[in-house]
Parts: sequence; C-alpha cells; structure tokens
Amino acid sequence: MKKVLKYLKPYTLAIIVAVIFTFIQSMCTLYLPNLMSDIVNNGIVGQNMDEVFKYGKYMLLVTIAYSACAIIATFLASKVSVGFARDLINAIYKKVQKFSLSEFNKIPTSSLITRTTNDVTQIQTLTLMSMRMMIIAPLMCIGGIIMAVQKNLRLSVLFIVVIPLLLVAIVLLAKKIVPLFTRLQKATDRINQVVREKLTGVRVIRAFGTEEYERDRYDKANKNIYDISIKAAYMMSILMPIVMFVINASSVAVVWAGSSLIDQNLLEIGDMMAFMQYAIQVLFSILAVTMLFVMIPRAIVSVKRINEVFELEPSIIDNHKDIKEEDIKEKGTIEFKDVEFRYEGSSEPVLSNLNFKINKGETVAILGGTGSGKSSLLNLIMRFYDVTKGEIKVGGINVKDMSLKSLRNMIGYIPQKAVLFSGTIESNIKYGKKDATEEEVVNALKVSQSYDFVSDLDEGIKSEVAQGGTNFSGGQKQRLSIARAIVKKPDIYLFDDSFSALDYETDKRLRKAIAENTDNATVVIVAQRVSTILNADNIIFIEDGKIIAQGTHKELYANCASYRDVVLSQITEKEAINSGK
Repeated sequence: MKKVLKYLKPYTLAIIVAVIFTFIQSMCTLYLPNLMSDIVNNGIVGQNMDEVFKYGKYMLLVTIAYSACAIIATFLASKVSVGFARDLINAIYKKVQKFSLSEFNKIPTSSLITRTTNDVTQIQTLTLMSMRMMIIAPLMCIGGIIMAVQKNLRLSVLFIVVIPLLLVAIVLLAKKIVPLFTRLQKATDRINQVVREKLTGVRVIRAFGTEEYERDRYDKANKNIYDISIKAAYMMSILMPIVMFVINASSVAVVWAGSSLIDQNLLEIGDMMAFMQYAIQVLFSILAVTMLFVMIPRAIVSVKRINEVFELEPSIIDNHKDIKEEDIKEKGTIEFKDVEFRYEGSSEPVLSNLNFKINKGETVAILGGTGSGKSSLLNLIMRFYDVTKGEIKVGGINVKDMSLKSLRNMIGYIPQKAVLFSGTIESNIKYGKKDATEEEVVNALKVSQSYDFVSDLDEGIKSEVAQGGTNFSGGQKQRLSIARAIVKKPDIYLFDDSFSALDYETDKRLRKAIAENTDNATVVIVAQRVSTILNADNIIFIEDGKIIAQGTHKELYANCASYRDVVLSQITEKEAINSGK
C-alpha cells in the first residue's frame, strides 16, 4: 500500500488547499437553509423588500462563495487524481522495464496491461471521489445533524431511527458487492488475455480455420465479465431505491411531525423547512459515503495488484557500473566457466557444466536439437537470466560486474522471432543506433540483403511498418531485424536462429556479406539448418544442455556420431564431406 501511496506525496499541498476549499463549500451549504429559515420565520417575504434584498445579498454572496470553492476544489481534485494516475503508470512502466524474463513468467503480459490501465483507473477514480466525497460527506453529515438539532430537538429523534436502518441496508449490500469486484478484476485480466492472443495470433487462427472456436472463447470471457458486472450493478441498483424511499419517508415524517409542532407553536415554518433540508443533506451524505466505501474495496484490490508489481524484485540486479571502452580487457570475447542454469521452479538444469571461450573475430555456431538449451545460452550472454552456477565473461569482464547498458551496448542481438515496431523502416533500423546516418542505414540494408525489396517500395526507407511488421513476410522481417543489429556495429553479434525464414541463396549471400562487413566482430550463430554453420570457425554441439563436442565441421563430422547424424539428416554425405572447414 505504501509503495502506491508514496506517489501522492508530491501533491500534498494541492490536497491541503482542496480540503480547505471543500470545507468552506460545506459551510456555505449548511448556512443556506439557515438563511432561508430566517427569511420565512421573520415573515418578510412580500412585506419588506429592503429585508428581502438584505437577505438576498447574503444568499447571493454565500452562493458565489460556494460555487467558487466548488470549482477550485474540483479542479485541484481532478489535477491531483490525474497526476497521481500518470505518475503511477510511469512508475509501473519503469518497474516493468527492469524485469527479467522470469518476472514476466510470474505476472503475464495481459495482467500487466490490466494493472497499468484498468487498475490505475480505479485508483484514480477513488482519489478524485475521496478528495470530494470523503471530505464533504462527513462534514455535511455531522454539520447537518448539529444544525438540525439546533432547529428542533424533538424532530431530531428521526435520525436515531433512520440512520441505523440505512446503514444496516448499506452494510448488507456491501458484503455482497465487494467480492464481486475482486472477481471483476480477474475477469478483466482474462478478457484482455483472450483479446491479445486473438489479435496477435490472427494469422494462425485464420490458417487453421478456428475463428468459431476463438469467438466462443471470447464470448465465454465476455459473458463472464458481463455477468459479474450485471450482478454488481443489480446490487447497486437496489441501494438507490432504498435510500430514496428512506429520504422521502423522512420528508413526510418531518412534515407530519412538524405540522403538529407548528400547531402547538413549538416550531416555526422556516425551521421545519430548514430541518427538512438538513435531514436530506444528512441522508444524501450517508449515501455518498456509502458509494465511496463500495468503491474502496475495488480500489484496494487494484492497489494490491499494482503493489504486487512494485514488490516483485527483478532477479537481474543492474549494478549500473558503466564500463569504458579502454577498461574492456579482451574486446569481443565470450567465456563460459563451469556454467549451470535452471529456470525457477525447475528440478533439472537446462544447461550444465558449460566451459568454452570464443575469441574476438571468430564465428562460432551452436547446434543442437529442439530443447537442448541453445537459446537459453544466448539469453545468459545477454543477461536476460542469471546463471545458477559459474560465471560468464564478455570482453574479459564478468557480466555481473558491469551495467546492463554496458553489456548490451557490446552486443547486436537478433532474436529467434523477428520483432518490428510500428513506424517506418528507417526508425526500425535506427532502433539499433539512434544517430545513424542515412548512408549507414542503407549500408545495413544492403548487408542484410534487404535493400532490394525496400528500394522497390514507393517510399523506400520511409515506408510504414505496421504493428508487429505484419505488412512484411517472415524472411523480410528477419532481414530487417538483422539490419537493425548491423547498423549498431557492435563487438559481438548473436544470431538466434535468425536465418530460418530465408531461402538457401539469400542465406548464403547474407552470411558472406556479414563476414565481410562486421569489422572483425565476434559472431555467434544458433541454427537448426546445418548449411548455415558449416563454415564456422568453431561449432559447439549441445545435447540436453551439455556440450557433447566442439570443433570445426570436418572435425565433428569425423569424430562425433550424433553430429554426423544431424548433418546427414539435412544434406548428402558428399556435400558433408566436401563442405566446411
């Protein structure tokens, strides 16, 4: 709770000023029925115009003061609530930016989206309502009771009967409503998840013809949130008729009891009218507080959910120790020393006993079956995860002894799944280097074999990229992703099966161009396709997270049966013997 509320501290002064103006507004509201009472009791209406103007001026001044205070207080409350929500969203975003991949496994993306939007909105609404209703309602309730008692003590007995009845009804309904709000937030999570999967996987859905199934899945999630919302709205709808009945019954009771007292000269007409106004103010303030307290449980659920994000400590701790270029001992090198890695909650390690060193300028391939741990190995180099045992050195420095920024500045990473951002081709390439010139962008496109299809577009590098790059083919997206890494000109390139969508000829030209234009950089290639890695300086063959063998293609082909089986499953024996180093 404290982690969320601390973002209200910058608005303390605005909150205090809003409270002061709200207090003045409440006093004006309480004073108006008293003025009206004096006018009626003194019998001046229609008889003494000077008195009418006198009291009229008072009422006008009080009304102007009320309106001014209401405008200022509402403006400040709105400014605080919107600013609080903005700061909260920024804080959540910054926190999520620090998460490693393991944190995203604990809180899924769909839930993070709900927490950043819907949950923050709930807190924002409660903040706004609290600054208005939480202050004005108690003042109106207590002040109204005091003013009503001053007008007539006998009629005030009404409050002893009415208020407890109203509170009992409210409490009983609140017990039913509050659990629904917890379910409602979870249902919102679910519908966000379904919609996100439906939109991101639209091509797969259409390819397999499962539109009807997805529609049913969405309908179920939608119906769930609909049913919960309707149930909550139904409960809330019961409350208003009860309150209105109590208020109207109270008015009738005041008129009935007040007329009897007027007949006995124990009450004046103006006081009865004022008492009725105060009674309505008291009952409506109770309703306002009730509405607020119904909102509080839902907001508390949202606060807890956001607090979970703040309390989830990243497993990767950035020491923010920037490394200067001259401090890098062995530029372009990667070294694994007795490395073991297992995912959280896993009983068996994904990688174990890894020992190897990649020297500057080498092209090293990592080959292995599906699930052997190849991508996990690259994730460890990028420090998306931390090793369970052992250490990894990049540039001769332990990756834990440098900032994440310094580490990742040395590396150009091309992920297994090509990711493009909405914008232009140029903005996507410059994602690797913000200050890249147009010449550098064009050169990166040429090296990545993207220049031909980009130049064929009407606007060239200024052509728009749809969200997720859906207006490009898989191979085009891969090549643009490679161009983004090339323009960066890093010391180390990590290719995580980044050639899988390319045809053989394009793959061959691309690898040749990379070798000629990477300025003696280190290249690490994870690949399923043997033809991609035949000419590597060193091939690391992995099975079940362990290095089975390493060496050149010819060495492994001659000495490692498992490697030989993989090679022969893709190319002929003649090609295998005559290819590679």
